[in-house]
Amino acid sequence: MGETVLVQSQPRQGIRALRAHPSYLIMIAAKIISRFGDSVDSIAYSWMVYMLTGSEVLMGTLFAVNFIPGIALSPFTGVLVDRWSKKKVVIVAGTGRGATVTLTALLYFTGHLEAWHLFVFTVLNSTFECFSTPAEMSLVPRLLPKELLLTGNSLTSSVSRTAELGGMAAAGGLIAFVGISGTMVIDAATFLIEALLFFFIRPNPAEKPADEPHGDTEEDSRSSYWKQFLSGLRFVGKKRLILLTMLAGAFVNLCLCPWNVLQPVYVKEVLHAGPFGLSLLGITLVVGMILSGLWISQKGNRYKKSTLIVFGFLLLGVTYSLLYFPAFIAKYPLYAASLFSFGMGFAISFVNTPISTYTMEVTPQNMLGRIGALSGMIATCTIPLGGVIAGFAGSWMSTNTVFLVFGLLMILPGLALLTQKSFMSL
Repeated sequence: MGETVLVQSQPRQGIRALRAHPSYLIMIAAKIISRFGDSVDSIAYSWMVYMLTGSEVLMGTLFAVNFIPGIALSPFTGVLVDRWSKKKVVIVAGTGRGATVTLTALLYFTGHLEAWHLFVFTVLNSTFECFSTPAEMSLVPRLLPKELLLTGNSLTSSVSRTAELGGMAAAGGLIAFVGISGTMVIDAATFLIEALLFFFIRPNPAEKPADEPHGDTEEDSRSSYWKQFLSGLRFVGKKRLILLTMLAGAFVNLCLCPWNVLQPVYVKEVLHAGPFGLSLLGITLVVGMILSGLWISQKGNRYKKSTLIVFGFLLLGVTYSLLYFPAFIAKYPLYAASLFSFGMGFAISFVNTPISTYTMEVTPQNMLGRIGALSGMIATCTIPLGGVIAGFAGSWMSTNTVFLVFGLLMILPGLALLTQKSFMSL
């Protein structure tokens, strides 16, 4: 496809340079607040569903339903995001999510919450996210110069993970102190605060190529919509590396499904640990993401993005596979598994951050909404399939064997990318 080799920015460009971009710092603050709320909500909501229904099956069904709007709507919402004000989209989506969570908490507090409400609210929240996620992605290149994108993205990843860690630590105490309803109201407040902060962001206007439809023209709006939709698909088709990274992301999510689905079984039956073990694996994973994100923000510009991505795939596959062995360690198997969990978390940022940065760098700003949405759809479409595979695999082989198999599979994209000359020049 004749890709251009991207010029690596100077390694001295670090976090300090972000101070000259206050709108991006406001966006980071909003992200910290919302990710803290998301982390608190994930625990409070799961506990609420279980207390309300007592059904693990319903919890699993809600988990699957959560991804349906993203898979079904993202390619179409991305076009709309490109046509609308990104800032307004985030504000409306954050306000909508805050209102939905508030209503959920109110119904639960008054004893009127029913199972069907949960499905409706889950779909609503996921739909709002289908708009806010590509809008936020589209805003980043309007807030930062190209040479700071890798630094900014890695810093955002690190602080978001740190906020998630804080939410995980605070959730139990909040539930005990203010109850499930009160905790969910706090989560709703984080969405509303995020929306409020976005009022103060001042993005730079995007440059629009001559061959791209210009919103308000004489042509029919519906026709213009489909032209933009198809132009996004054609862009991905021409940019082979973007498509390659999207497919790699989908494969990663497929392979990680056993880790997400079977982790409680692994902790109980293989590590012979309880809830503390489950928490420890989660915390070490997030800590690994935080530290690697910080490292990339400071040192990542010294290396090609392809080098970072391949290293991430290989490290992720190796550490995932090593989860097979704690079953044979007589002393402290939990701590051995936690070490490998840390390695997985450390590897994930090496895959995610360079991929998202490359997409931002090569995609025209006025197309980032639809390309980001399409990327999210492709990345998540494998998750329901992965969950089904994980369930069946876990029913006829040991959990640590499942991790070994999928860990070895995770290595394959890294090896395959090494053979792609166009990719290795990235």
